[in-house]
Amino acid sequence: MKIHCFLIALPMLIFHATCSGAAEFPNIMVFLVDDMGVMDTSVPFLTDKNGKLKRYPLNDYYQTPCMERLARNGIRFNQFYAMSVCSPTRISIMTGQNAARHRTTNWINPRQNNAGSNGAPDWNWAGLKKSDVTLPGILRTIGYKTIHVGKGHFGAEAYDGAEPLNLGFDINVAGAAFGAPGSYYGEKNYGFGTKRSHHAVPHLEKYHGSHTFLSEALTIEAKKHIAETAKSGKPFYLYFAHYAVHAPFDSDPRFADHYKNSGKPAKAQAFATLIEGMDKSLGDMLDQFEELGIAEDTLIFFLGDNGTDAPLGHQHRVACAAPLRGKKGAHYEGGMRVPFIAAWAKPDPTNKFQKQLRIPAGAIQCQVASVTDLFPTILDLLDISTPTGYTVDGSRLQTLLTGKADPKHPQQFLMHYPHGQHRSNYFTTWRDGDWKVIYHTLPDKPTTGGYIQFKGGNYQLFNLAEDPFESTNLAESKPRKLQQMMKGLIAALENHNAVYPVDDNGKELRPKLP
Repeated sequence: MKIHCFLIALPMLIFHATCSGAAEFPNIMVFLVDDMGVMDTSVPFLTDKNGKLKRYPLNDYYQTPCMERLARNGIRFNQFYAMSVCSPTRISIMTGQNAARHRTTNWINPRQNNAGSNGAPDWNWAGLKKSDVTLPGILRTIGYKTIHVGKGHFGAEAYDGAEPLNLGFDINVAGAAFGAPGSYYGEKNYGFGTKRSHHAVPHLEKYHGSHTFLSEALTIEAKKHIAETAKSGKPFYLYFAHYAVHAPFDSDPRFADHYKNSGKPAKAQAFATLIEGMDKSLGDMLDQFEELGIAEDTLIFFLGDNGTDAPLGHQHRVACAAPLRGKKGAHYEGGMRVPFIAAWAKPDPTNKFQKQLRIPAGAIQCQVASVTDLFPTILDLLDISTPTGYTVDGSRLQTLLTGKADPKHPQQFLMHYPHGQHRSNYFTTWRDGDWKVIYHTLPDKPTTGGYIQFKGGNYQLFNLAEDPFESTNLAESKPRKLQQMMKGLIAALENHNAVYPVDDNGKELRPKLP
């Protein structure tokens, strides 16, 4: 029987869940890695023209055996999209809404509005509010223990979103307004007392002065809270959001020797150690679920929050996410394609929860999906209705998670970034089937580093089936297709009630047809 959530107008929106009979639910862990793109792993995600997995050099550089373990147990998506910067993705996971709708369209600078000189004035810099609909808020009403571990970055300082406890979580370990940690080193107190004290990671004082790397400290804390919750018999929703692999690129000494002879720059080696430390954390969580006897009842969603930030080359070229073009913040695929693996921690076809969602082992799913899909997928799995009057942009993944094609699942993705100065400025991308259009509102505005992001006017058009690495702009040679795609982009923005950049006089700049 469906559990119905109703929104009631009080000083804040409150959820009421009603159900007949005792409900039993699976445990859920969303394991979110900061700045990890689809190529930052030894697990191959990309496929060849025949749909077979294909390894690339970066897959042989990174060492992620625990991700390999998870992928063997479940299904990976090779066209899974996130927003190209972090806060928009994180709020999309919490709300099921595209960033164009919730309007946190940029990463949140915790202490000042970073809309940009021509940025949308009405973007949601404050972030999430106590009254907002959130996934943990819904799950808590039906008996889940909701646990936040790691990076928050849901709202600016002095606003509700700076504290995950305001957003539906029962427990918050290390979550705050900022995105980058002050330090990964226990010896440096994770930033307390340093020049980066404004980004000092909270709640970890017991590890100050120790040799405990940040990723390890977070894992110890997560395991502690999971053990306590398992003992209580309550189901848990664990949102484990690692600060890794975000800069500063502090080398994890546990894994430094694995990359010292790689020939890569020192920062790229440090980035790889952060990847491997995150991977060890994943393995530690899988081990704990088995030790507690709850692995069969625990569903895991593993993903990154935006494209890679690997320090391996130019931000708009084929380098950091090779063979994909671009990196974090860019309008290219390397900026918004992320790893996504769904798996039961321990497959068991006789398990009552796994009978409801049969995830095949070692499978690959090639349909387009995105971070907005997690919210409706989890609610549908738990037989919970979407709150009355609430707009969800994502679509359920149940059919795709079984390894089958789903013609009903939209094959579109909208990424709207009405901001600058960044790696890409004032852009919108629209993916529809095999085609992708990029609209540059202010193409002549230099990006960080002084680069002009695109010297060909407002439009870029790619056929990702024929040109997956975005090497040939078809905007001039395919004018009818460009017109069609731009109509789709404009309609999508209007449907999401998007906000737009402005010119130097404050006049709104909406996309225009070619």
